[in-house]
Amino acid sequence: MIPHDIPAAPRPPRRWARVLAIVAAAAVPLAFAGLTMAALSDAGTGVDRIPAAIVNEDEMVTQTAEDGTETVILAGRLLVTELTGTDSPGMDWQLSNAEEAAAKLAAGEVYAVLTIPSDFSASVVSLQSTEPVQAQLELETDDAHSYLAGSVAQSLGDGMVRAFGSELTKQYIAGIYTQFGSVGEAFGQAADGAEQLADGATQAAAGAQQFAEGLDQYTNGVSRLSSGLQTMRQQTAGLGDLGAGIQGYAGGVSQMSGGLTALAQNMAADPRFTSDPTLAPYLANLQQLSGGLAQLAGNGSALAAGAGSLGQLSSGIAQTASGAAQLASNGAALDSGARELADGTAQLATGASELATGLREGADRLGGGGETPSTDAAEVAADPVGLEVTTRNAVTQLGQIIGTYFVPLGLWAGALAIFLVLPRLSRRVLASTAGSGRVIGSEGVRAGAVAVIQAVLLVLLLHVAAGVSWALLPATLGFALVAALAFTAFHQLLTVGLGRAGLVISLLLLAVQLASVGGVLPSQALAGPFTWLGQVMPLGWATTGLQQIVAGGDTGLAVGSALGLAAFGLLSVLLSRVVIRRARRASVMRMLLPAS
Repeated sequence: MIPHDIPAAPRPPRRWARVLAIVAAAAVPLAFAGLTMAALSDAGTGVDRIPAAIVNEDEMVTQTAEDGTETVILAGRLLVTELTGTDSPGMDWQLSNAEEAAAKLAAGEVYAVLTIPSDFSASVVSLQSTEPVQAQLELETDDAHSYLAGSVAQSLGDGMVRAFGSELTKQYIAGIYTQFGSVGEAFGQAADGAEQLADGATQAAAGAQQFAEGLDQYTNGVSRLSSGLQTMRQQTAGLGDLGAGIQGYAGGVSQMSGGLTALAQNMAADPRFTSDPTLAPYLANLQQLSGGLAQLAGNGSALAAGAGSLGQLSSGIAQTASGAAQLASNGAALDSGARELADGTAQLATGASELATGLREGADRLGGGGETPSTDAAEVAADPVGLEVTTRNAVTQLGQIIGTYFVPLGLWAGALAIFLVLPRLSRRVLASTAGSGRVIGSEGVRAGAVAVIQAVLLVLLLHVAAGVSWALLPATLGFALVAALAFTAFHQLLTVGLGRAGLVISLLLLAVQLASVGGVLPSQALAGPFTWLGQVMPLGWATTGLQQIVAGGDTGLAVGSALGLAAFGLLSVLLSRVVIRRARRASVMRMLLPAS
């Protein structure tokens, strides 16, 4: 007999629960399609929210123009400004340094790292030199966090490189045409100078011709001079003997003068001559004649000395005649050389005229464009900026990409299937004297055994069909077992607390998680709350952890995901125990109520 003071347990509103379950079941397809569409509705513009780092290691370059003005080139800074600007399409680029960017990429805080090398500006400036170098950019991604993020980053990088390179090509071509104009002007000036050179060469040719003609006359005159000097030499050959004759003549006159002087003195001393007045005039004439002879003798000595130098004159005339003869003999060669000089100067005038004509034609052609640059310069101009893509933990096989996403999905669906086929806890079990932990444990062991089989099969499929390395088997199997048991414990909680309706809730939660898990597309590209829902839901943890294992990514993230799943499973078991206690109490109360 049960005391009347025991309150009767209220009957659950089964009708409303059944209606809600039917409505939820009807909404499952809508939830799958609607939530997925809602999550991806902003994917087009959501790419702008995908975080990426940019590392600018570019060094400043100073360019000196022809007029001496200096221009500072900072191509790397221009690229950073373009990428980080508010109107810049693409990913959410954040300026960083190399170490910080590498750490963020490994942790999944950014999905790509763009590095601008130190020689970027120098390579850009080299486009205007004779040895152009392609400017290189380095893009690094990591498949361990998102498979499509790397592809998106590479596509954006290619587009960015093409856009930036096109701008450089425009500047390069504009510079070429500017240089063509400058070269054309220089060619025009050179043509003017060549024309002046041609005019001067023509005048020089005329002067050389006149010089050759004058030299011809000169050589003829030298020949005649040589002939005249030779005749003079022959005629003056006896001038040396004339001096000796004059010297003898002067000696004779001197002796005659001395004799007359002595005679005059003797006559002046003889009284016979002095007493005769008629002899006085003769004596005076004799003395005068003696003085004149003495003077003549003195002049004869001087004349003899002068006549002696006539021999030297004759010798000089002989030397002059010899030199004139030699000069006359070389005159023919000199005349021939002058003729050749005149001819060469005429040819120089002709060549200078042709040079002026060619330079003028070149200047005219450069005025309308020039020839194609060299092959290397053309290749660099066509593709001035290159992009080198490096992918960390690269996953190249599509099966592995799909496997890391669908293995957790399969484990969730497997847990749901387990509790579809396992019988519900009967009233007899709930009313038994067994402890709540034992009741939960007995059902959990049966469900867990099936979940282990499911995990083993999925892991084998991942290694056999997707080609995942067998060296990763301990990690993949261990992680899959943790995820399978956690999902099984959660579904046990749903069925214990909500019955069959709990499985419908599982489907709805699966739809939410499928729409928000960022294993393939980065979560930042999703719309609204889906950007963070995947980070707090168990399917997201399972996908992240398995990605890190298969791609060889961050071990810490994989371990953290496993610990999160284990805690989620343990919490589900504890909540199931609490729920089963309340259910057993309510079941007992319903069994006792009719007897009251």
